[in-house]
Amino acid sequence: MRISLVAGLNNESPVESCVRALTRARDEGFGRLWMTQMPFDVDLLTVLAAALREVPDIEVASGVVPIQNQHPTLLAQRALTLNIIGDGRFTLGIGVTHRAVTEGMWGISWDKSVKRLSEYLDGLLPLLAKEQVDAPGELVTTRGALQIPNAPTPQVYVAALGPQMLRVAGRRTAGTITWMTGRKTLREHVGPTLRAAAADAGRADGSVAVAAVLPVSVTDDIDAVRSIAAQQFVMYGHLPSYRAMLDREGYSGPEDVALIGDEETVWQYLDELRDAGVDEFVGDPFDPSPEGGLRTRACLRAWESRASDI
Repeated sequence: MRISLVAGLNNESPVESCVRALTRARDEGFGRLWMTQMPFDVDLLTVLAAALREVPDIEVASGVVPIQNQHPTLLAQRALTLNIIGDGRFTLGIGVTHRAVTEGMWGISWDKSVKRLSEYLDGLLPLLAKEQVDAPGELVTTRGALQIPNAPTPQVYVAALGPQMLRVAGRRTAGTITWMTGRKTLREHVGPTLRAAAADAGRADGSVAVAAVLPVSVTDDIDAVRSIAAQQFVMYGHLPSYRAMLDREGYSGPEDVALIGDEETVWQYLDELRDAGVDEFVGDPFDPSPEGGLRTRACLRAWESRASDI
């Protein structure tokens, strides 16, 4: 199981903060950093276009770019351009975001999200592969081609939790990126649904991957850090898609899904995630103290080093 990190953007100094995050992750030995795109933040792909020129030798992935407010042609142009700048180090994570965002902020219907994703991929995937596309749809229509021949085609991950979204991801993309999803659900629902869809589509074993993002803190003060997690991630206990994942585990709130404990405890959690079929653990170290963050990141790297030696 690969170990990566996730980081957010600082709207006051986005490029500088992104460069710092990429540099630190690379220097600490992580191979990939996932970067979040929140609907109220600066544009992630624009920031990455500047940051990837400054920081070599680390991969970056978007987690995730929403699809409802931009056409597949535009997103394909941006992703391919970014992959020229980044020498093929970019992975495109996309998703349908939440009803509160699509309808409340953008005035776009959230209904028929599975159909929208399928039609979006009908246009996006051929364009990323530099192919001609003619894909009329009910919700999304894409036609034409891009003339960006030297751009490496990025892998595409879909933020998918429900069975229909997971089946689309398994049939057509590199995998799924999850958030607030526990070990039982990853083992019994996410991985099997994704991989069964890939097999039904005639794809080879290992053609799809599960990347699981979870809050993590290596600490000796478990109660205090659980309290921090409950406050920091409180909204994810109310958004329907994440609430459904927490309910599958029997968890009352996001603090229950977070990986919290000393090094031995967190290593055990990571072993269980690996055994649950997770291909990439994406840690979100959330302890606000610099010492806590450093300890957590060191623990994650030590686990990955140990696992690679086994």
